[in-house]
Amino acid sequence: MNHKNIGPEEFDKLSKEPNTEIIDVRTPAEKEEGFIEGAKMINIMGPDFANEINALDKDKTYLVYCRSGNRSGTACGFMASNGFDKLYNLDGGINAWNQYANS
Repeated sequence: MNHKNIGPEEFDKLSKEPNTEIIDVRTPAEKEEGFIEGAKMINIMGPDFANEINALDKDKTYLVYCRSGNRSGTACGFMASNGFDKLYNLDGGINAWNQYANS
């Protein structure tokens, strides 16, 4: 297993741990649908995606999200194949997060 799918509650809890970074792999336009505070935007559709990912610290824990969980799952797979091992994908993406944050 190269990453773990987690729900918004666990994602929120993990985001408060030290040495943890949140990555938003959506396009900049999608940011209007909601944004998780402190997340770093690395557009999976962008030409520099691989370079930006490989510039990250492989020792950190990464919480990755997109709109629904599909692209972030793909991003986690890419990260795992590039030597990252502490990866969590937000199941349901920003849609699930917004429901959780507004409940």
